[in-house]
Amino acid sequence: MDNNNIVALGRSSFINPENRITCIGTGSFGGKATGLIEINDVLRNNIDMNNYKGITLDIPSMTVIRSDVFDDFMKRNDLYNIALSNSTDERIAHAFQKASLPFEILGDLRSLISQINTPLAIRSSSILEDSLHEPFAGIYGTKMTPNNQPDTTTRFNKLVEGIKFVFASTYFKSAKDYMLATKHNTKDEKMAVIIQEVIGQRHESRYYPELSGVARSYNYYAFGNADPEDGTVSLALGLGKTIVDGGLSWSFSPSYPKSEPPFGGISDMLKNTQNTFWAVNMGKSPTYDPVSEAEYLVNENITIAENDRTLKYVSSTLDSKSGRIITGIGKNGPRVLTFAPILRLNDIPLVDIVKDILKVCEDSVGDPVEIEFAMTFNNDKPHRLGFLQVRPMVVSNVEVEVTSDELKSDKVFCSSPFVLGNGVNAGLCDIVYLKTNKFDAAITYKVATELEEVNRRLANDEKPYLLIGYGRWGTSDPWAGIPVNWGQISGAKVIVEAPLEGMNSELSQGSHFFHNITGFGVMYFSIPYSGEFPIDWEWLENQPSEFETDLIRHVRIKNPISVKVDGKSGRGLINKSL
Repeated sequence: MDNNNIVALGRSSFINPENRITCIGTGSFGGKATGLIEINDVLRNNIDMNNYKGITLDIPSMTVIRSDVFDDFMKRNDLYNIALSNSTDERIAHAFQKASLPFEILGDLRSLISQINTPLAIRSSSILEDSLHEPFAGIYGTKMTPNNQPDTTTRFNKLVEGIKFVFASTYFKSAKDYMLATKHNTKDEKMAVIIQEVIGQRHESRYYPELSGVARSYNYYAFGNADPEDGTVSLALGLGKTIVDGGLSWSFSPSYPKSEPPFGGISDMLKNTQNTFWAVNMGKSPTYDPVSEAEYLVNENITIAENDRTLKYVSSTLDSKSGRIITGIGKNGPRVLTFAPILRLNDIPLVDIVKDILKVCEDSVGDPVEIEFAMTFNNDKPHRLGFLQVRPMVVSNVEVEVTSDELKSDKVFCSSPFVLGNGVNAGLCDIVYLKTNKFDAAITYKVATELEEVNRRLANDEKPYLLIGYGRWGTSDPWAGIPVNWGQISGAKVIVEAPLEGMNSELSQGSHFFHNITGFGVMYFSIPYSGEFPIDWEWLENQPSEFETDLIRHVRIKNPISVKVDGKSGRGLINKSL
């Protein structure tokens, strides 16, 4: 599809099943919007929905504010000085909120907001987003607004605030830090904005989809009978923020959806499955905070979802008498979000249609892909599957072999049978790690801040490094690991997730953090807690210190370490410099 043929919003309505994509202004559509525009016809022409009776598939209605509007906004309000300064995110965001959008687009925005009074997602679509080797996943802001205020003017004002927030996020600190890992400069960036209907339904004061998902056509962490080419899918109740922020979700291979998950038992499953969900707040307006991405979002316990009657297709139940997990919610007991009614009983053919979509997208893009989607379930009309995003993945084809015997060699500093990536890196002399005797999950945000400073120094010196920490990197839950954003550790070329009691959890492959790791070709080691693959902490602690705090230590060794990862088997090792 030729992007220039997208109809201007003024010549079409926002909610139009025959013409779901419109635009405002001129210039680039940005990476995210371009991906959706190009895949729109591909899905229509290549997915036979006759095979999936009772389901509709579409890209939710959206309008793209093209990049020339951003240019005009920046120049007319003289915003480049503060945007490119070292000012805080809050100061930058407030400066953008005080500025005026170009007068020429206000009529189109008011027309749009008068046509719809359900929630809207205001999403970034920068000109650099979703490129193959520099994915920019999750780097810029998204703002959701309930859009349910009774008067058009209030809804219009909230839409304008959201657009300005996304514009401002182009210059937030995390985005600037991220740029250090690319060949680009923040000055090069331009922002288009997607205004899109939110897939979901209203339940009391909450609006959310019953299911959100992220699927990949290639799985770096295949387990059981699955092969990497079988892909992986992560599912969650509610908005997809749970998945893309690295929260707890349910992951499976679409080739083996009924396989038992890799949990050590019932207690392990209860601890490591989703127990909260995100929704748009449709109730009483929260404290005014237009510079907060989550201003209109709420995070609820899944017991609330049971009251909303949205667990029918996504939940199982722990039978206290037998100690077994029973598919569905027919019995009383604690609910466990296993998505078994879909995956085991095939009540809805979600797995088949996701496999179909992945194949069609992969053929169209020419590379393995990651997609995002959301779904609502209906009793008296077809279920709706909304396609939200497609982006390419990087998969290395370099032939590297690591045998099981090599993992336990005397030369090994650490090794694992669960490693992301593929290839060899023999040029790292800098190692940054969290001290074991000082680590406390309650201060993980402080850890993230200290890592950010070390990362900035090493990035400025163009010194890539090995990073070692505990729990899940990039999680939104500080009790599950280290809540860093990608910009805070962008110089790391090898990352080790060391085991620590009480913080051993399954990797979240659907997160934006994870996508950036794959996009930059970072090797990611997940060390099992079993003790079978120990880390040689004594060797590390004997290396000369370049910098340290109470929580972290940076060492520089004379001879570089050697990293070797076999992408086919998932095995990898880091040899000590000798």
